[in-house]
Amino acid sequence: MNTTAQLHSVFSRAFEIPVQEINDELEYQGIAEWDSMSHLVLVEEIESTYNISIEMEDILEMGSVIKIKEILKKYGFEIN
Repeated sequence: MNTTAQLHSVFSRAFEIPVQEINDELEYQGIAEWDSMSHLVLVEEIESTYNISIEMEDILEMGSVIKIKEILKKYGFEIN
């Protein structure tokens, strides 16, 4: 099952912050923990969790939780 809670857990692991701090409004550089280096960690966590390889074009577009949900849909994962 692909849930928002699962995706939020991925963010929590990547940024080493409590899962309660993750919400759909969260954006790149919206918090100190989401910088260019941790963005790569986030990509790795997403790829590992969902067993996918994300194209560079999509990695560059991953600027918010909402956008990442849209990108995951492209890879066959409907997050709800």
